[in-house]
Amino acid sequence: MAPKRDSGKLVAENRKARYSYEIGETLEAGLVLTGSEVKSLRQGKATIAESYASNENGELYLINAHIAEYPGAARDGHAPTRPRKLLLHAREAARFLGAIQREGMALVPLRLYFNARGIAKIQLGLGRGKKLHDKRETEKKRDWERQKGRLMREKG
Repeated sequence: MAPKRDSGKLVAENRKARYSYEIGETLEAGLVLTGSEVKSLRQGKATIAESYASNENGELYLINAHIAEYPGAARDGHAPTRPRKLLLHAREAARFLGAIQREGMALVPLRLYFNARGIAKIQLGLGRGKKLHDKRETEKKRDWERQKGRLMREKG
């Protein structure tokens, strides 16, 4: 019997990222994971809300992402918040590392998911942190759009 493929199954989403950061470009990266981490991800036991991508010796790593220990794993399993290497093409990595160092931007994880082939991927956004007044502005726009939608429904 062929292995079951999860087509685009979302594992974790960082919903606060677009509120806290102005996201410009996005990119998809692979992750170096252990077997117990993949099994835990398939169960949906991960959070990326407080994680970020960082430069360590010219390579990108996902820091502070929590993937819960798999209960059926051999003795030790894995450390839940260990740094995980991100797999990118060399040119992409160099371009984003340059943007982080030069322009003071951050690589923020947006979504963690399995692609159509069943491979764990992470979507990263290149973003600049918003100030408090920018966050208020975003909230005002969101509220206005919601009210406008209600008014249009009531009218029509």
